[in-house]
Amino acid sequence: MTNVNFDYNGSSIIITGGARGIGLELGRAFVGWGGDVFLVDRDREEVDAAATAIGAVPLVADVSDSAEVDRVVATVVEVSGRVDLLVNNAGILRDGVVWKMTDDDWEAVMSTHAGGAFRFTRAVVPHFRAQGRGRIVNVTSYSGIRGNTGQANYATAKAGIIGLTKTTAKELARFGITVNAISPNASTRMVESIPADKLAELAASVPMGRFAEPAEMAPAVAFLASDEAAYITGVVLPVDGGISI
Repeated sequence: MTNVNFDYNGSSIIITGGARGIGLELGRAFVGWGGDVFLVDRDREEVDAAATAIGAVPLVADVSDSAEVDRVVATVVEVSGRVDLLVNNAGILRDGVVWKMTDDDWEAVMSTHAGGAFRFTRAVVPHFRAQGRGRIVNVTSYSGIRGNTGQANYATAKAGIIGLTKTTAKELARFGITVNAISPNASTRMVESIPADKLAELAASVPMGRFAEPAEMAPAVAFLASDEAAYITGVVLPVDGGISI
């Protein structure tokens, strides 16, 4: 548990990819800081169980579907009267070297990562503008900066999220809306799917010698979403144990 305390009482928070990993731990932290948390995931059983475990509200949606995204945002505003923070965290893997990657695997990853972040951003902005305030924190990756063998789709999507972060930061700043991103290096289901020998090699390449726990991402996101960070926008914050140095 973190010793850092934030006050998110009265804040309405949407976290995509919230059924597990980083999304779930962000939800747990924001509930602990008093926020009204809405976990979004496409797996009904998993998101229901996750939300019940931490005291959040589960919402089922595929982030690659604009109608479902719009429905989620409308539901959050109907239930809580507002939306204050969007965390675009949803993601999938469909790895393969580029000459073997199918169109379906390319499109699925692009539509979930970059497409999902775009669709949710588009959906919340009218509410943020009406309020005169809003926070968006996107989850990108070191792979989006340096690339990674077997992940042309994932790396491209994560690079796209960086571009989306910086572009929307410029577009939305005048409305009191900040858009930032974190680049994590945490032990998630995606990381655990890496073969053991490759995983050990990757961990050894981290200056701090380990992958973070997903919960270690929460203070960084909470800071970027806070009033104290009101003059910070367009930043990609590495929370990666130094691997990006």
